Amino acid sequence: MSEAYDRAWQASITDPQAFWGEAARALDWTSPPSATFTQDDGWFPGGTLNTAYNCLDRHVEAGWGDAIALVYDSPVTDTIRRYSYSELLAESGRVAAMLAALGVEKGDRVIIYMPMIPETVFAMLACARLGAIHSVVFGGFAPLELAKRIDDAAPKVLLTASCGIEGARTIAYKPMVDEALELAHHAVERVVLFQRERHRADVIEPRDIDWDVLRADTASDPVPAPVPVASADPLYILYTSGTTGTPKGVVRENGGHAVALAWSMRNIYGIGAGDTFWAASDVGWVVGHSYIVYAPLLVGATTVLFEGKPVGTPDPGTFWRVIVRHGVKTFFTAPTAIRAIRKEDPDATFLARIGTGKCEAIFLAGERADPDTIGWLEDKSGLPVIDHWWQTELGWPAIASCFALGDVRRKRGSAGLPVPGYAFAILDESGHPVPVGHSGAVVIKAPLAPGAFRTLWNNHAGYARNFATFDGYYETGDAGFIDEEGFVHIMGRTDDIINVAGHRLSTGQMEQIVAAVDGVAECAVIGADDAIKGMVPIAFVVPRAGFDGDATLAKRVIAAVRAELGAVAALKTAFVASGLPKTRSGKILRNLLRKIVNGEEWTVPPTIEDPAVPAALHSLVRQHESA
Repeated sequence: MSEAYDRAWQASITDPQAFWGEAARALDWTSPPSATFTQDDGWFPGGTLNTAYNCLDRHVEAGWGDAIALVYDSPVTDTIRRYSYSELLAESGRVAAMLAALGVEKGDRVIIYMPMIPETVFAMLACARLGAIHSVVFGGFAPLELAKRIDDAAPKVLLTASCGIEGARTIAYKPMVDEALELAHHAVERVVLFQRERHRADVIEPRDIDWDVLRADTASDPVPAPVPVASADPLYILYTSGTTGTPKGVVRENGGHAVALAWSMRNIYGIGAGDTFWAASDVGWVVGHSYIVYAPLLVGATTVLFEGKPVGTPDPGTFWRVIVRHGVKTFFTAPTAIRAIRKEDPDATFLARIGTGKCEAIFLAGERADPDTIGWLEDKSGLPVIDHWWQTELGWPAIASCFALGDVRRKRGSAGLPVPGYAFAILDESGHPVPVGHSGAVVIKAPLAPGAFRTLWNNHAGYARNFATFDGYYETGDAGFIDEEGFVHIMGRTDDIINVAGHRLSTGQMEQIVAAVDGVAECAVIGADDAIKGMVPIAFVVPRAGFDGDATLAKRVIAAVRAELGAVAALKTAFVASGLPKTRSGKILRNLLRKIVNGEEWTVPPTIEDPAVPAALHSLVRQHESA
């Protein structure tokens, strides 16, 4: 069952030059690489290619033009549209002509502040076609955060839409863009505005131009030819939140990115030409870049662009309908989405009625998948549910069960086994390996695999700090352990290891226990400051449907942790809340929870999904303190 995986992983570690050199043959190179890797020049030096050509043109030239490339499914607008490879090439080509008319050239930056609509995908591919560097900023980000990204990337053009639609809410984008441009020091030359029917925005001349007007004005312009770029040339900049408040611009290089993504589709997810893949994420996040836009198209597959929510658009059956409707073979979503569905439909009545069609596997990433959620989904769907782990910095999975290599080994609570190309270690604070099964810092041996970042935009010193703590290793910032069978367990960020009266405890381990308590839909455990013990754990739980009025839930949560970990865990407080503070990608904002319980100053982060949640939790905590 695991022989193919074992062979692939060993080959990738013992002879990475040969392994990735062979993987690079899956692409069309304008000029072939002169080597597979060098320390100075990175992956595939000397090679030139165009990522958009590899995603579109070559498939059309090979006679695949009538195959469906992109399915846009928007329950919030009651719209379904399908684009063949020929049509997607034509649409992205027209946007490339629009950008070229505005003077966008190879190496220029273009910020894309747009919702989950086809035009966003057109724009990303258009930039790639021109050799321009796109930076997608999640639509709806606060103006100050957008301004920071404008100043760092210094874009020539900003593309936006009049609004985004999130569930029942319509969010006007243009006022936020206008404010961001006022706050930014860098002057953006042109803003191109796509008007949506739901809400129309004002055009501020001469800076702004209507998308449709620009398209009409350039309708007779030729579609620009794909611009060859060096393997190490940037495809995009994707900003992550920095600890100092300054966003970190992760730079993704064209060559390694395309090679790694094409390999992952075939060998992890089991997706090739003619298959349908759906990553239920957003193009503003790394998952959306990698697995909504680029990876499926690189292998000639059909990708689904979904504008909606797992619940409320219109009900907890939305995901299953999309899977069946479009013949999805492999589905990728965040654990938080499954927990939201389970909260609303604990008996999976929608799933039982609708089914999962042709789906063969469900992958989870973005937030640690607790064993209880995996068990529920496997039981109700009858499919293998595969947790896997990666980061924006890496760009593609580093820990997974390589399903397409015939390896379906999995262990609930673990993200799986190292993916070929990645060698993991668990180190203590002194940089020494810890015994098997013991927790420590999760690190990856350098150099990182193709597709991983090799610098930060305008901040190479910040990039180097990721390799400074442990010589020869990339510091992931996560804590975890590797068990006796080689499974890697990511238990949370290294600052989620708390010291309670001299005992080092994992809040991730506590969350795993809490999540299994009957009636818990979602949970988070954080460390709160304590004058006597240094820190004590505090639990926040969201009840499943039918348990909202259960007065015993908090007590049962506390008892469960004590029963499994003993009194040393010192969990004495559990708050039952209607929701947790989460980013739109599903990550729970534990640092915000820490600030609330510690009585520190806090603000509503720009990435938050529901801005009302922090204030409600603050009130809950203060009520407890005054009781």
